[in-house]
Formats: sequence, C-alpha cells, structure tokens
Amino acid sequence: MNTSEISQRADRGLLRLALRPDDLLLDRTYRRLWSSILISSFGAQVTLLALPLTAAVLLQASPTQMGVLTAMEIVPFALLSLPSGVWLDRVRKLPVYVLGEVLIAAAVTCVPVAWWMGLLSMPFLYVVAFAIGAVNTTAGSAGQIVLTQLVARERLVEGHARNALASSTAEVMGPGAAGLLIRFTGAPLALLADAVLMVGSALILRGIRIPPEERHPPTAFWPSMRGGLDFVARRRLLTTMAIAVGIWQFCYQATLAIQILFGTRMLGLSERAVGLSYVALGAGTILASAFCNRIVRHIGPGPALVLGFAVCALGWLTLALAPLGLVGIVAYAAMLFLYGVGAVFIFINFLALRQAVTPAPMLGRMTSTMRWLILLPAGPGALFGGWIAEQFGLRTTLLFSAVATLLLAIAAWRQAVIRELRRLPAPDPSLD
Repeated sequence: MNTSEISQRADRGLLRLALRPDDLLLDRTYRRLWSSILISSFGAQVTLLALPLTAAVLLQASPTQMGVLTAMEIVPFALLSLPSGVWLDRVRKLPVYVLGEVLIAAAVTCVPVAWWMGLLSMPFLYVVAFAIGAVNTTAGSAGQIVLTQLVARERLVEGHARNALASSTAEVMGPGAAGLLIRFTGAPLALLADAVLMVGSALILRGIRIPPEERHPPTAFWPSMRGGLDFVARRRLLTTMAIAVGIWQFCYQATLAIQILFGTRMLGLSERAVGLSYVALGAGTILASAFCNRIVRHIGPGPALVLGFAVCALGWLTLALAPLGLVGIVAYAAMLFLYGVGAVFIFINFLALRQAVTPAPMLGRMTSTMRWLILLPAGPGALFGGWIAEQFGLRTTLLFSAVATLLLAIAAWRQAVIRELRRLPAPDPSLD
C-alpha cells in the first residue's frame, strides 16, 4: 500500500468519526458532487464580488446601471426556462451540468481579456451577465435534478442542506480571499480564478456515476412544455410557493442591485473590506445549513420557509435603519449574515418540497417552470431597486424590500398549505 492510499484511508476514517453512520457525505458518489459544489462555489464568490466591483469601481456605474447588470443575468430565465425544461426531460442531466461549468469559465474569462484589450464597458458586462444567466438557466436546473438521482426522496432536505453547507463553506472563506485577490490583481483579472475553479469542478463532475435514467416516449415539444405549466398550475402547494418565492426574489434582487454601492459609496469600504464583510454571509449560511435539517424536523418545512422570509427582512431592515460609520459597517455585515441564514431556510425547503411532490418524468419541466415563475419578478426587481435608489437614495431600496418581505412572511403564514406542512409530501402520481 503506497502513501497516497494510506492517506485516503485515513481521511475516510476521520470522516466516519466526524459524521453519523448514515451521513450522505460517506457516500462516495455524493461526496464527489459535494466536492464539485464546494469548488464551484469558491469560484462563484469571486464573480459575486469581482463583476459588480468592476462595474462600480472601475467603470463608475450608476445605481440604474447596476440594476440593469443584475437584471441581465436574470433575463435568460424568463426567455429560456420553459423550453429548457422540456429538453432536460429528454436528455441526460449530468453532461449538461458539466458543460455548464465549462461555459461559465469561458464567459468570465472574457472580462479580463476585454479589459486587457481596452474594450471593457458596461454593455460588455451586460453581455457577460446575460451569458452566465443563459448557462445557469439550463445547467443550473440540470444540477438540481442530478441531486434527485443520487439521493432518496425522503432525504432531499438533508441533501440540499449538505449542498448548502458546501456553498456556505465557500462563502465564509471565499469573500476574504476574493477581496485580497481583487485588491492585488484588480477585479477583472480576479475572474480568471473563477474560470480555473469552474474547470476543476467540471473535471470532478465527470467522474460521477448516475443510475440509469428512466426513459419515456417523447411527446411533441409544445404539448410537453404546456404539460409542465399545467402540472404546476394544478398543484396548490407549487403555485403558492412560486408566488411567495417570486415576491421574495423581487425584493432580494432590488437589494442585490445596490448592495455593493452601499458598501463602497455610503460606508466607504475598500474592495478588500467588502470581501471581508461577505464572510458574514458565509457564516450565516453555514450556521443555517448545519441546523436547518434539525429545525425542519422540529417545525416542518412549511414554517421553516416562512421563517426564512422573516429573517431576510430583518437583515435588510437592520441596514436600512443603521447610521453610517462603524455602526453602519457592523450593520452591513449583520445584514449579510441574516440574509445568509434566511436564504438557506428558503431554498432548502423550497427545493425539497417541489422535488418531493414531483414524479421523476416531470422533474425537468417542473424545475424549469418553477425557476421561470420565481425569476420572472427578479429582473423587474433589480431594475426597480436601481431606479428607486437613484431617485430616493440607497436606503429607500433596503427599506422597501424589508417592509415588503415582512408582509410576505405574514401572508405566507396565513396560507394553510404552507403553515400546516410539517413533513415532505409524497410524489403526485398524476402527470396530467
């Protein structure tokens, strides 16, 4: 036995000591997926900071331009989600997921190339954002379905919680490293790190073995797409969640459009300081990911979803009302922390619930339909956030999102289909 094999066995032994005997991370195939998510999430942290910082600092973008930049990444979901769902139900999902990682690497590489050639501009960044969104529209849906092929349906909450833990780990360590990288190389060149990490993620994904997918005779394209819409429309749980999470997306994208501007222009934070502030986001997501499964078992996935709305609203309200200076900087980090906690509770339960209720032959169309529905309000939300900030100030956007999301949490709690949902539902056998 060579040194490498001894080391690998030792690592597996330590992993077994740290985890319960049936933990998903002890499954070799799932562990590869988890590792890929961890690596690509590190890359995503670089882009999360570098792309808007390039616009805000290097190109001196206005709030309205920042809103357009945010919206351009969302527009492809409105245009492509429904047809991509029909296509995904007819093809293998893992190769689509792998190709998506490679294409995102190519898209972000274009930014430093354009900067070096003197071609970098806001319209160019709009195109890159649109390209990233277009890839995520299809590859992102494929990635969500891959989890259902590796994990039993009754463990979907745990699977999504573990995936969120991978993302959260990157969100704790990634922003600080990204801030340093941006400080020393500049935001455009820092995007090359994301490209390298995305290629690494793709190489790991290629080694995953997926169980054979059940094949169904394909139907005509338009009837198939309409079937996905009908499936969602006829299930009250799915439509209620789509409306609620869609409203939350409107508010979130409004705040996301001005988040970097608030930190750099109102609080005077440097690129490195913004990156360090985002460590709080990762801390919030790690905390929520670690305890979400336990909390969901105690209160149920429906109430946990509502809890996520309320926590996000509290974070935005904290920053909206905080004074500038040191207190404002602390409030900025607190806002990111609370958003991280709330977003994990929202998406772990939202994803698990919609996948649990959907039969396997409909997963592609359901996933794309639900993503289309919740992201239709996201683009207008980003544009609205940028416009209202330019007209009335950055705080006004935060205050609007906080109040609207608090009202959303109250309205969602009043819906019995969510409030009384204490466990994952069984798949609905009807496809009509």
